[in-house]
Amino acid sequence: MTSASGRGHRPIRVGNCSGFYGDRASAMADLAEAGGIDVLTGDYLAEVTMLILGKARAKDSTKGYAATFLQHLDAALEHLVANGIRLVVNAGGLNPAGLAVATRELIARHGHDLRVSHIGGDDVFGCLDALQQAGCSLPHLTSGEPLSSWSHQPLTANAYLGGFGIARALDNGADIVITGRVADASLVVGPAAWWWSWTPGDYDALAGAVCAGHVIECGPQATGGNFSGFRAIADLVQPGFPIAEIAADGSSVITKNPGTGGAVTQDTVTAQLLYEIGEPAYLNPDVITHLDTATLTGLGDDRVEISGVRGSAPPATTKVAITGVGGWANSLILALTGPDLDAKAALVEQAVNHYNQSVNGIDAVAIDRIGKAQHDPDSQNAGTELLKITVQGTEQAAGRAFSSRMVELALSSYPGLYSLGPPQPGSVFGVYWPALLDHAVLEHTVHHHDGTTEIVAPGNPPGAAGEATPQAGPSFAQSVEVPWTDELVVVPLGEIVYARSGDKGGDANLGVWVRDREAWEWLRSTLTVDELRRLLPETRELGISRYELPNLGAVNFVLRGLLGTGATSTLRLDAQAKALGEWLRSRSTKVPRSLVKT
Repeated sequence: MTSASGRGHRPIRVGNCSGFYGDRASAMADLAEAGGIDVLTGDYLAEVTMLILGKARAKDSTKGYAATFLQHLDAALEHLVANGIRLVVNAGGLNPAGLAVATRELIARHGHDLRVSHIGGDDVFGCLDALQQAGCSLPHLTSGEPLSSWSHQPLTANAYLGGFGIARALDNGADIVITGRVADASLVVGPAAWWWSWTPGDYDALAGAVCAGHVIECGPQATGGNFSGFRAIADLVQPGFPIAEIAADGSSVITKNPGTGGAVTQDTVTAQLLYEIGEPAYLNPDVITHLDTATLTGLGDDRVEISGVRGSAPPATTKVAITGVGGWANSLILALTGPDLDAKAALVEQAVNHYNQSVNGIDAVAIDRIGKAQHDPDSQNAGTELLKITVQGTEQAAGRAFSSRMVELALSSYPGLYSLGPPQPGSVFGVYWPALLDHAVLEHTVHHHDGTTEIVAPGNPPGAAGEATPQAGPSFAQSVEVPWTDELVVVPLGEIVYARSGDKGGDANLGVWVRDREAWEWLRSTLTVDELRRLLPETRELGISRYELPNLGAVNFVLRGLLGTGATSTLRLDAQAKALGEWLRSRSTKVPRSLVKT
């Protein structure tokens, strides 16, 4: 399986079969069986995943990788071999060498002799003390505070590597490349750089590949999953997984296999370009990708072209994701039914506060009302609201003791009290420290299938020869100048815009773009930071950064501290801010009548 027919002469076709640890189990085999792709990628890692793998490694040093990958490969292997498809995954997690060994054993059981390489150098957990003693303070990305100020004990620490290690492994004949923590888009950048023999100075091409990788990294989200306009997408029960066709200049076409569910449209691609980003200068270990230069063109038949993307030299530093155990968390959901719901909720809150004051070890409490009971309900469920109580602290205070206290309310609190599920002992929750580290400190190492190793040098430094200043392409609506003088009507914002939101450590991003290009000038002039705070009262005390991406008809907001210290520790009900954009779209505002489509 070492041939690469068409390499360097036609666009490379890269499919993605996994967007997270737990994605559709059949996807790898489905894409491999369909064929027609050169490289298949799989993204298994996230902040939460690293914590899970860290706990596994702490119990057994031979673990620490995404074990489900082996199940996926077992089902897909014969198709991969038959169709000559190479495989690149970050399922190695904290132990890519261990997964490489297990992968070779699986391949041997199938009677094949494939070349398996793995990438190392991202795991800096064992040298955190040495790094700090050498003067690397590992400052927090947001606060700038040194890691030494963190009150928690690190469990994992992994730097984000780029794609050139993957490219070197493929160039040396690897059929399967297993990595640890590389940047998500690097799973696609590496194969594209190998296919086209790009150098670290090919900024525009690399930036285009980052865009393609960023779009397909979350699997079926690029084909209609988690998309605001989902009602217009056919067959979302089983949407297909995306494929990127990447040309020599880095431009790409996003598509999917014919006959699979979902759809690829300009809006589904826009949704992914805006997902979990900050400013338009999107940082990657190999290149800074200027997302505001990207232009989308619908080609029909589930094909959308991304072109015009400009890149510039990568930063001298890369992100290091450090996780630790923050303490113990526990929760319980109670039902509130009938009249006097406010008084019933208040009675529970009093009981929780009394418990909090009577014990030592409760650090945080959150009580959330969920839903709105109907007036004169014609069913019991319609007259019911939910009350979720969450506590964090020591295991002694937030574990069984908390659950027992809540059980005691069953016969002594409000009428109609019952819980949704039995009381639980709780579990540890994670904390997150995103830091910065110089690329030069890392040893980005390729462990080739033949037993040799190779160190990959960092990308070109800023100011390197060939670097150009990126210029934004034509505005999304440069020819549209509308004086909004017509009548204003009050409608849900979702009638005018789509949105996509997600977590970025303790921050959240919220990308908003117009459904119709005629509304762009209205959106850019109306949806200011102050207006966002009015529409989303939860954000009123937060720092908010706002960025415009005219080519996409979009604005992107970064909401500082919305998730506290991160998705693994926040007490917010929507811990990863996945539904923040949909909340915004449900809010009503004044809109020119001419923009409201009947």
